[in-house]
Amino acid sequence: MEILRYAAFTDTPDGGNPAGIVLDADHLEAAEMQAIAAEIGYAESAFVLRRSAGRAQLRYFAPEAEVPFCAHATIATGVALAEREGVGRLLLDAPVGPIDLVTELVDGRLVASLVTVEPRVEGIDGGVRAELLLRLGLGETDLDQSLPVLLSYAGNVHPVVPVRSAAVLRGLDYDFPGLRRLMAAQGWNATVAVVHRRDTLVFDARNPFPPGGVREDPATGSAAASLGAYLRHLGEVSPPATLTVHQGADVGRPSRITVLVPPSGGLTVRGGAVPIVASSIL
Repeated sequence: MEILRYAAFTDTPDGGNPAGIVLDADHLEAAEMQAIAAEIGYAESAFVLRRSAGRAQLRYFAPEAEVPFCAHATIATGVALAEREGVGRLLLDAPVGPIDLVTELVDGRLVASLVTVEPRVEGIDGGVRAELLLRLGLGETDLDQSLPVLLSYAGNVHPVVPVRSAAVLRGLDYDFPGLRRLMAAQGWNATVAVVHRRDTLVFDARNPFPPGGVREDPATGSAAASLGAYLRHLGEVSPPATLTVHQGADVGRPSRITVLVPPSGGLTVRGGAVPIVASSIL
């Protein structure tokens, strides 16, 4: 069995978000996939099953749990498949639902785009909001008063926490065990998206990921899509719009995620991916 290692949302192996990829996982049980993901140690690994012409099943595992959706691992898988089988369209059956994935060559570079499921944006209970800020080490004066703290879903539920300045974002010092307990109690199995608006359509983000056993995710495509859905819900963007999210610099893996925000429906997450190291065989 071959295990690939790719970094998504970057042009260089030392940037972006690493993902493990197994392209022939039909023979693996869930417990075996979980063990492989834990051994690889990346935020998520993707396992491809039941491949046929134009369609495949995809499962995602963090080091400590299976997750319903992972955009960066999907992008990385799309690029890896395109390198081997050519560009085109692929329908992926994921735990969160069907995902339309398209790969293409852009200026000689392989780029993958996926369309998320229908997003939704919801309010957050006042007590839960207060504990979330406590665990993040943030006070009310640290927040961007023009943008509310809300829950946004575009494949995973992400609390979106906008802060008032780049300095506040850089200084983020969160209580990992406390945040992990809160997220488990709320059933949030992805990241918290702490963001700062650099410009109308440009944001910086940091994403703690306690449910996956990862202190901080360097590039979170589902969180970027959820941010796009959040901004559309609030009328903060004029669709169709292109949102850029910069993430990962604080953990030494700078990343750039592009999100296309249409007037309605799912959002498109777009990016490239590159091999990190040679594949390994188990």
